Amino acid sequence: MSEQPKGWTDARVAEIIGGLLRAGVISAATVVIAGAAVYLIRHGHAAVHYSVFKGEPSDLRTLSGIRQDALSLHGRGIIQLGLIILIATPVARVAFSVVAFALEHDALYVVVTLAVLAVLIFSLTGAHL
Repeated sequence: MSEQPKGWTDARVAEIIGGLLRAGVISAATVVIAGAAVYLIRHGHAAVHYSVFKGEPSDLRTLSGIRQDALSLHGRGIIQLGLIILIATPVARVAFSVVAFALEHDALYVVVTLAVLAVLIFSLTGAHL
């Protein structure tokens, strides 16, 4: 039986993963709510025209555009940033799982989890390859 780092148990890993997911969801919700507040303060009085469909502006279709809009304190950019954080949360969980399984010297689970991580990354970026 191989030695695990001190305090590195399945229960501890589950606790860390739970905390990671909780922190990601709470962070994402906080950012989205802040963005919604900014958006409503600036555009809450605007008339809505449901007969005309307007898609997302082109600057909100890339990570750099979202970052720039969020840093400029545009409501839509902040909301999109919150959604990116929400999407990144389970990806971070899978990435952490790879590290946890590696520290536990569980090669099979490392390989399987790396495959899952590769599928996640491809599904998020594959359309642009």
